Amino acid sequence: MSQGISLAVVGATGAVGQEMLKVLQERQFKIKELLCLADRSEAGTIIEYGGEKITVQAVSADAFKKADLALFAVGTDISRELAPWAVENHCVVVDNSYAFRLEEGVPLVVPEVNPDDIEEHKGIIANPNCSTIIMVVALNPIHRSAGIKRIIVSTYQAVSGAGIAGLKELEQQVNDMAAGRDFQAKVFQHQIAFNLIPHIDSFLDEDYTREEMKMVWETRKIMHAPQIKIAATAVRVPVYRSHSESINIELEKPLTPDQVRQILANAPGVVLQDDPGANLYPMPLYSSNRDEVFVGRIRRDISIDNGIALWVAADQIRKGAATNAIQIAEIVVEKGLF
Repeated sequence: MSQGISLAVVGATGAVGQEMLKVLQERQFKIKELLCLADRSEAGTIIEYGGEKITVQAVSADAFKKADLALFAVGTDISRELAPWAVENHCVVVDNSYAFRLEEGVPLVVPEVNPDDIEEHKGIIANPNCSTIIMVVALNPIHRSAGIKRIIVSTYQAVSGAGIAGLKELEQQVNDMAAGRDFQAKVFQHQIAFNLIPHIDSFLDEDYTREEMKMVWETRKIMHAPQIKIAATAVRVPVYRSHSESINIELEKPLTPDQVRQILANAPGVVLQDDPGANLYPMPLYSSNRDEVFVGRIRRDISIDNGIALWVAADQIRKGAATNAIQIAEIVVEKGLF
C-alpha cells in the first residue's frame, strides 16, 4: 500500500463493494491501510487488492477506530446501525444506501453537480440513488443555463440493480425457456426474461413506487431546486447492466436542441452521442463498465413550449454507485474534510 489514508470498505464482498475495490485501483486512490469489512459470515474471505491478499474482517466498532474514511456498500438497515459507530470513532462515512439521503444535515452529493455540499458534512455523506445520479449529471448543466420547471422521466433499469441474484434470475430464465423447462420468478414480481416490469420497490401514495419517489426527492435536494415538478416511472428490463432513461423537460427559458447539445458537449461527466442519422445514440450495451453518462436523442418536445426530450444511459454499478462514492471520497481527502 502507498502512503495515503486508512480506508474501510463495508460490504466488501458484495457486488457494489467489489466494484468499489476495482474502481479504487483504477483511480489509484492512495491508501495506507485497506480494511475490508463484511458480515460475520463472510469473515475470513480473501480479497486480492493491488497485488496483496486482504482478509475480510467482521464489522465492529473497533474496526472503525483504524479508519479515516469508510465506504458503505450495504443495505439501509445495516447502514443505520453501523454508520453511527463509524462517526463516533471519527471515521467519515460515504454511504451508498437510502438510510441518510433525505436527512437534514447530511449532504447528498453528485460531484459533477454539488461538490461544495460535501464541506457541510457532520460525519456522513450520502450517495444518491443510481437513477437519480444518472439523471442529474445530464440535466444539471441544462438547468444552470435555462432553468428546469418540470421533469418527466421513465427509467429502464438493468437486472443488476437488484444485485447478483437479479443477474442470475435473468440468466436462469433465459436458459430454462430455451430448454423448455418450467421456472418461477423469485427475485422479481414476474418473469423478467423477454419481459418488462413497471414495478421497482414498494408502492407508496398515489401508486408511485419508492424507487420513483427517490428520483423526485433526491433530485430536488441535489440540485437545490425544491420547486422542480417531477414525475417518474421506473421499469425493470431484461438487460444485464446499465440503466437507461427517457427524459422530457420543460424549461423556464427556451433552448434549441443544438444549444442543448453544445451545453452537454462541455458538461463534466457527460459523453454526447447524438447522431440519429448514423444510428448513434446511447445504449446500455456500450455504456457498461464506463463512468460517464451518455446522452443523445436530443430533440424538441413538440407537446409543450420550451420543451426538450433526451435519452441517457449509464452504468448504474459504476457511476450510479461505486464511482460516485469514490469521487466523493477523493474530494474529502483532497480538502482534508475529516
